[in-house]
Amino acid sequence: MIDDKPYRQVGQAGAHGLLCLADHASNFVPEDIDLGIDPALLGEHIAVDIGVEGVAERLAREHGIPAHIACVSRLVCDFHRREDEPAVVPTESDGHLIPGNIGADIERRLAVYHRPYHAALGEFIEEAAPKLLLALHSFTPSLASREEERPWEVALLYNQDDRAARHAISLFAEQGLTVGDNQPYSGKQLNATMDRHAEARGIPYLTIEVRQDQIATEAGQARWAALIADVASRTLLALEAQ
Repeated sequence: MIDDKPYRQVGQAGAHGLLCLADHASNFVPEDIDLGIDPALLGEHIAVDIGVEGVAERLAREHGIPAHIACVSRLVCDFHRREDEPAVVPTESDGHLIPGNIGADIERRLAVYHRPYHAALGEFIEEAAPKLLLALHSFTPSLASREEERPWEVALLYNQDDRAARHAISLFAEQGLTVGDNQPYSGKQLNATMDRHAEARGIPYLTIEVRQDQIATEAGQARWAALIADVASRTLLALEAQ
């Protein structure tokens, strides 16, 4: 964590009207929390959205899109869950038991991590007044606990407001990419951060899920940061033209 904060912010709000956030960018576990798992699991998708931190950093530093980046593992506290959801402090993930979270002090986790993260994000949004929000995630090509095909290289998730997603799906497809429309997850079921910070404010948004093998390397992260910056900018232009 940075200065004991569960988030960090990179870049300043600019005139372009874009702001990005990454709820699952970190695999950091504070010293006073023992998850009771094999440390090797902290490098896997159950603990962190692999590659997302590098993409968010590049969006902020190279493409001028300020970023709000999580500094705590989703296994400690999942910022992309509502406070009243059991998975906000998960006791299981993709078939792995998280024994250290069984009987955990959930109220303390919320007070120390979840609430400061979202309060700061809300303030960042109010200050920046973005015209389009970008929520960055990545998904594993395969799950240990389920057998399913995941052919999409990138996916757009949304709940009620699909204004921006519709444009972005077409724009990514024009790049020759296989694009998921509310797959492999559905924003109808899981859209907590964007429900709270975008839909509640009436701000159009893109929840972008990139397959992890696409952004596992620095070269991949640089490529996708450029792709996302381009698609987001063109999506905003399309929205403003309507």
